[in-house]
Amino acid sequence: MHDPDCLFCKIAQGKIPSRKVHEDEDFFAFHDIRPAAPIHFLIVPKRHIPSMAQLTAEHAELMGRMVVLAPQLAQQEGCNPYPDGGFRTVVNTGTEGGQEVHHLHMHVMGGPRPWARG
Repeated sequence: MHDPDCLFCKIAQGKIPSRKVHEDEDFFAFHDIRPAAPIHFLIVPKRHIPSMAQLTAEHAELMGRMVVLAPQLAQQEGCNPYPDGGFRTVVNTGTEGGQEVHHLHMHVMGGPRPWARG
């Protein structure tokens, strides 16, 4: 369920401090320590899954709930509503995909532009 050496597992368990956005039974969301946008937080499942590459059919419900949670938290954190506002979601997968912490996580970024970095 948890990897004792994983940074995000430790954050989700409260062993490492973070600026919490949301917590429920399955997810922990917190502000990114190096934000790439005015609003930038991560949603991580509390269950340790190394990356999107390890997802199977058994994870479909969990991932569906994560995707539904993203716009709710984006609005809560100050993103302007669709269609004029909005936000970006990014899931980096693997080293070549830009994943730095090998615990599945979704970046949610928003706020007034210009902040796009690719």
